[in-house]
Amino acid sequence: MKINRRKLLQALGISPALLAGSSAAAKAANQAASGGEYKIVGLNPKGIPPAINLLPMAPRRPAFSSLEGKTIYMVDIGFNNGNVFFQEMQRWFHEHMPSVKTIYRRKAGDYPQDDPKLWAEVKAAGAAVIMGVGH
Repeated sequence: MKINRRKLLQALGISPALLAGSSAAAKAANQAASGGEYKIVGLNPKGIPPAINLLPMAPRRPAFSSLEGKTIYMVDIGFNNGNVFFQEMQRWFHEHMPSVKTIYRRKAGDYPQDDPKLWAEVKAAGAAVIMGVGH
């Protein structure tokens, strides 16, 4: 089996660039700089992270005192067995709060991807959202 050294080094968090170049020249430079002792110098290839732009929380609708007669959307982003979890929640609501309407929806795409069609539907018809994002 052939091992791809570049991928192995990247998986370990080591830049392949650190190992490039002449080892003899590096050894001589390190030996001269440290008076006979070897010194290893590593550079961080990641650089400086960009600034973080904070966003305010979304405006909230006025709170309601009860879920009675309301529609709750249960939005699954696709975590393992999320559909089973939401089926159990829907069953609980049906047994314990029959006036609450529950609608299960699977969000399109991965977690960070937007789903404008779903959010428009939730905004138009839903009073609340339970979002299953996994663990």
